[in-house]
Amino acid sequence: MIPYRTRRLVRNLLIAILVLVLVASAALICWLLWLNRYIVYTRDGAKLDFSLSLQFPEGELAQPPEPGETIEIYYNEGDNLITPESSELKPLSGIYITAEMLTQDLDAVQKAARSIPADTAVMIDVKNIRGEFYYTTTNGRNSDKVDPGRMDILISTLKQTNHYLIARVPALRDYWFGLENVDNGIFNPNRLSLWIDAERCYWLNPKAEGTVSYLIAIITELKSKGFDEVVFTDYCLPPTDNIYFPDDKVAAINDSAADLVKICSTDTFAVSFANSSDTFTLPDGRSRLYLENIAAADAASKAQQTGLEDPDIRLVFLTDLMDTRFDDYSVLRPMQLN
Repeated sequence: MIPYRTRRLVRNLLIAILVLVLVASAALICWLLWLNRYIVYTRDGAKLDFSLSLQFPEGELAQPPEPGETIEIYYNEGDNLITPESSELKPLSGIYITAEMLTQDLDAVQKAARSIPADTAVMIDVKNIRGEFYYTTTNGRNSDKVDPGRMDILISTLKQTNHYLIARVPALRDYWFGLENVDNGIFNPNRLSLWIDAERCYWLNPKAEGTVSYLIAIITELKSKGFDEVVFTDYCLPPTDNIYFPDDKVAAINDSAADLVKICSTDTFAVSFANSSDTFTLPDGRSRLYLENIAAADAASKAQQTGLEDPDIRLVFLTDLMDTRFDDYSVLRPMQLN
């Protein structure tokens, strides 16, 4: 056993050594910091040059800036203040371009588009019931009937000439999306296969999450293309009882339409609907109802039946008739091709 005095001596010795090490380390660090000012870096490496002398420029006393030119500030509190243009919906007057025009004579459409007066409303079919788009898209496939590049140019040209652009889109009738997203479709009563109509098109379930996401993606893309409004056609369930749809059909359509308007409409973009059933209720907000194949003599009564408070703005007739009875409301007529 090590005697007590020896252990105490060893402990004191170790403490003294530790103190010396700490003092030496501190001295070494200070010396290296002091030495750093004399290190010169060259291409051959670093070297010490004790002939260097550190020189610091003398400071200058800061002077306050001289006063500049006095500028008067004028506050306009009168009636001539510039106010932003109202974002309220306005009556429409213009033309529409059908898919048949685009597929049969795109050259004539482009030529006629050059003579459309500025600020005219122009509605264009941008997708068919097969789910094929006429413009360049990331939401599906393009139609082989229309050159998407030329369609992009047509849209861009109309936007640059300050036209109010409306895109007409089949909504719940889409062959390719239904085929590739079966869970979002409308099923036969046996629930084993999708229901298909006489034109060999599948229909989409308005309550399915995938359907909603698909329609929102289309709206978002059309906004980026410069459109001011989208009109969804075929926003209804298949006109047959031979389908499996356990939910309330009327509520499913009206609620989903209201959700789209709430999510996608803005102060400068409208989400509208066309050719819906008699049970369809136009959602509140920035939205219009489009009707076609209406006789001029029935225009006033049809407007009254819709129950809209401002049918001259929110009701749009699509007609090839020049009857002035349509002109009491918003009206679009087909483009005239030479």
